[in-house]
Amino acid sequence: MARNTDPKLQNQVIYSIYVRSHTPEGTFRAILPDLDRIRALGVDLIWFMPIHPIGVQGKKGSLGCPYANRDYRSVNPAYGTMEDFRALVDAIHARGMKVLIDVVYNHTSPDSVLWNEHPEFFYKRPDGRPGNRVGEWTDVIDLDYGEPGLWDYQIETLRFWARIVDGFRCDVASLLPEPFWRMARASVAQVNPACIWLAETVHTGFGNLCRREGLGAARDVELFEAFDMEYEYDVRETFDGFLSGRLPLSAWTDALNFQEAIYPYNYNKLRFLENHDQPRIASLVPEAGRLEAFTALLYFLKGTTLLYAGQEFSAAHRPSLFEREPIDRSGRDLSPLLRRLAGIKRDCLAPDDWFFAAADDEKQIAVLQRGGARGRTVGAFPLGGQGGEVSAELPDGEYRELLEGGTVTVKNGKFACSDRPMIFTLPR
Repeated sequence: MARNTDPKLQNQVIYSIYVRSHTPEGTFRAILPDLDRIRALGVDLIWFMPIHPIGVQGKKGSLGCPYANRDYRSVNPAYGTMEDFRALVDAIHARGMKVLIDVVYNHTSPDSVLWNEHPEFFYKRPDGRPGNRVGEWTDVIDLDYGEPGLWDYQIETLRFWARIVDGFRCDVASLLPEPFWRMARASVAQVNPACIWLAETVHTGFGNLCRREGLGAARDVELFEAFDMEYEYDVRETFDGFLSGRLPLSAWTDALNFQEAIYPYNYNKLRFLENHDQPRIASLVPEAGRLEAFTALLYFLKGTTLLYAGQEFSAAHRPSLFEREPIDRSGRDLSPLLRRLAGIKRDCLAPDDWFFAAADDEKQIAVLQRGGARGRTVGAFPLGGQGGEVSAELPDGEYRELLEGGTVTVKNGKFACSDRPMIFTLPR
């Protein structure tokens, strides 16, 4: 792990905003009136998906993809001015939250400032033309980190932004050389010692494919040398297998236990049910009770929690990256539940907890336990929508339930789980 990672990140919540789709206006200024509501959810950090100008050449859709970046050192004029963005950052800071921006360093748009000024920084096909190594990313051209000058340019850009924001979410960080990220972190620390680093690591299968094809992909254990947090894509394929019915619930809980066994004691995986690249969880789990169970489990997992804007409204439609599609806020409002869960995460769970997950495959109930200096906390999550009696190695007794109130009775190592999530604590 990065040696100066703040363990408090484990107990925090990140809220992801796509400026284009967050409001009907799609601007920095239009977000300002929504900040108090976001903060009230228990949010600690706001991550803005790319805020930079978008390429026109080869663009997808009518507006283009924000991950086809045209200029790393300016903001998208459709969102507002640099002064507008600074005002938004100031307003976020005034409410006790921090700001992360997206860093897309694997590629740029074909008409980027960097291509026009430094074509030597780019990967070339055998015919000498710029290209990309991932076929479906047809609106971008890849950078070549074999060029030392590119390292200097990119790190200087990070130092510029680190004087404005509090950290970076680094897109497909696995596809860049891990030594680059270590050098970048050390240099940025000179201007912002508290800078936060989040890596979008890649799915296990994709990383293995890249290495087989000779493209290179850093492993998660390697990137933890430079990053404070990483995506949980190392277990996402197993989670998706459970959601689709291909795998039992125990396959996923076993994978969570494996993470706990192999990573450094202070590892921090970003936990999410959805993001801008994944389906909305409400589209996969539309039932109210099941959605509550998945949501409560999300907050119980060890690591920083991610909310994708609209998740609090049970939004089922994932906004297009290439068009303006304002978030649907008409769905079932989960905000009261999210506030309670943020409080439990903050007050009952600790960064250095031990963690253990078990599953009743027949009932599809996950039973998770965490413990440490604050005592032991137990969560039962009926992911299949049905309650039932479950087993757990717990002392007999009556314990206070934290989500809805009431009492949980454990007898002979068993307790009854309703069709709603339950979280309760055991005294030290």
